[in-house]
Amino acid sequence: MRAFLAGLTLAALLPSGQTAPAAPDVARQLQAHYAEVHDFTADFTQTYRGGVVSQTVTDRGTVRIKKPGRMRWEYATSQKQRVVADGTEIYFYLPEDRKVYVTPLPRADEASKAMLFLTGRGNLTRDFTASLAADQPAGQWRLQLVPKVPDSDFTTLTLVVNRATLALEGLVTKDQTEGTTTYVFSNLKENVGLKDGDFLFDTSKLPKDVEVIR
Repeated sequence: MRAFLAGLTLAALLPSGQTAPAAPDVARQLQAHYAEVHDFTADFTQTYRGGVVSQTVTDRGTVRIKKPGRMRWEYATSQKQRVVADGTEIYFYLPEDRKVYVTPLPRADEASKAMLFLTGRGNLTRDFTASLAADQPAGQWRLQLVPKVPDSDFTTLTLVVNRATLALEGLVTKDQTEGTTTYVFSNLKENVGLKDGDFLFDTSKLPKDVEVIR
């Protein structure tokens, strides 16, 4: 209820024909809402465009996030790869290559600011400078964020959220080569009660020809 009322407060600041509210206000409201989201599940569509080699690549799948530091991305297209973080390590499984890459979960000063926000270890108002174009999509806020400390993964992060509920409906990152990665979330459900066990990656159950690289 608190998040719904916060969304209505922001939506009320933008009557027809008037300018958008201040970006820091939207960032604070979004951070306050997301602080109350302990986990979420969603379907996603991921599209990459541009870069050094001009191309467009689209993938789809499901995502589960649980704070702090747990996530599970399962792709239904492309290589059907999986990216799993169990709170301590990250597993990147490429079935077609028969390899699993395992790395420690990055420290806060090493990790992407986007990943820190999603997994509950970041803060929008602390980590980013926010801007909000006056021309916004109906029913959504598109909040553009520039990291205060340069991020190796992206130059800008744009969060797309529902005005009424502040639920995350998408995000867009632009990298140093002007490549753009867009995630669109659907069927998003917050605070569903995910268990830590949902984020375990048992390498003993992999096919015998899969190489685990640490």
